[in-house]
Amino acid sequence: MRKKTYATAALFVAAALALSACGSGDDSAEPVAVVSAEAGSAKAATVLDNPFEKPDLVLTDTTGKKYDLRALTKGRPTLVYFGYTHCPDVCPLTMNNLAVARKQLPKAEQDKLRVVFVTTDPARDTPAALGTWLKGIDPDFIGLTGDFATIQAGARRLGITIEPTTKDKNGKTVSVHGTQVIAFSPKTDAGYVLYGESATVDDYTKDLPKIVEGKNP
Repeated sequence: MRKKTYATAALFVAAALALSACGSGDDSAEPVAVVSAEAGSAKAATVLDNPFEKPDLVLTDTTGKKYDLRALTKGRPTLVYFGYTHCPDVCPLTMNNLAVARKQLPKAEQDKLRVVFVTTDPARDTPAALGTWLKGIDPDFIGLTGDFATIQAGARRLGITIEPTTKDKNGKTVSVHGTQVIAFSPKTDAGYVLYGESATVDDYTKDLPKIVEGKNP
């Protein structure tokens, strides 16, 4: 079947156009990864021809303990998302979609899956704040915070731009960030599937069983 080839940077820019309060920076300066999609495909998932290496991130979890992303998710299906708890729309919607879809998995597969939320607003998203917010979505989700520069560098490894928080015209603090969910394979630990903010709970419900097995959705 004929396939079309894209650059993830272009996909990220498309996602940015749909943002409001969260926003997304221009990823044009980031490394471009080639991806493939079947012509005419309406799939929410984009399978990367050149998967991302899992970032070497050591941050702080909601209990205040150090969390080594590579070491503690090694060999496990893992979804990573960068966002912030004060986000009024995209972040809570994305995390709730993942939470609902995860609950559709058999218990054994739920236990295998790791869903990691990395804050882009560490000044406000303390371990306690992250823990409280995630408890209302899915208490099994992992929340990470830490030094902004470290978080920003980790996101950049995945082609995701995040920027320091700023004040909007109304004086409200906002965090500008990419809105992609990256799925890492339990077989290779590489980030081989990308989801944009338009992915629905039905999309995740359909795809998660395959992602847990390390298969292409």
